[in-house]
Amino acid sequence: MITKLDLYKVFCQVGKNKSFSKAAKELYMTQPAVSQSIMQLERELDTRLFTRTPKGVILTNEGKILYEHAISAINLIDAGEKKLLDSKNLMIGDLKIGVGDTTSKYFLLPYLEEFHSRYPNVKLKIINRTTLELCSLVKSGNIDIAICNLPIEDSSIEIIECMEVHDIFVCGEKFKNLTSSPLNFEDIVKLPLILLEPKSNSRRYVEKFISSKGVQISAEIELGSHDLLLEFAKINLGIACVVKEFSSNYLENKILYEIKTVEQIPKRNIGFGFLKSVSLSPASKKFVELLCKEK
Repeated sequence: MITKLDLYKVFCQVGKNKSFSKAAKELYMTQPAVSQSIMQLERELDTRLFTRTPKGVILTNEGKILYEHAISAINLIDAGEKKLLDSKNLMIGDLKIGVGDTTSKYFLLPYLEEFHSRYPNVKLKIINRTTLELCSLVKSGNIDIAICNLPIEDSSIEIIECMEVHDIFVCGEKFKNLTSSPLNFEDIVKLPLILLEPKSNSRRYVEKFISSKGVQISAEIELGSHDLLLEFAKINLGIACVVKEFSSNYLENKILYEIKTVEQIPKRNIGFGFLKSVSLSPASKKFVELLCKEK
């Protein structure tokens, strides 16, 4: 069944070509079908839109008024369809990613580099927050994807694990003697500990595990950055709890030393999350594919 929009498309094509036969050819319709469409539109509007001439047809005064508005509307629709297609092909679009400072530096950057290389016209917006804050931003629609320290317990967010990480304790030269043999958690908590701030998901994970062993952990120094943990331990201000995979340069160059524990803190994961109830944008889908490809 022909729709009102179809009638206007036929009307605009006839008005543009000043000919039923030329419009029919451009629309892949028969000339009688074009004539019927114009007659139907004229009936519905109770207005004559075209006047026949020996060379074709011309718009009536009423037809000119309608054409001016109808062609603008059709052009806007065409532009919208083109933008939609461009978005699907990632010729345009935007991608809003939420991530913590440390995860951004040690995990996310290579993916951003590759994504930008593949899709340079997609605008990137990176927001740095804690994991708990990122979950709120995902649910409010302010970001498309959150790169987080796992675990996350939120049934509204789809979680995909990407990279295993291990929480360890490290020290500088002053405390190097502590590395000679593994320590119990009872011994660890007696040391001057340097930990991330309490709202950090990484710290909450470590605290939860150690407290499950009947040991309560507290910090002498609390910091908001993983890099600061490393630097504070380097100048011997205490024992820092850090992510081993993000501290390799310090450990390999013997700037810091790992303090072994009798029982290791179980591995956890870096991963990403997005809202289950909302379809991902084309840009978000491609970025998720890139993250999953590297798993």
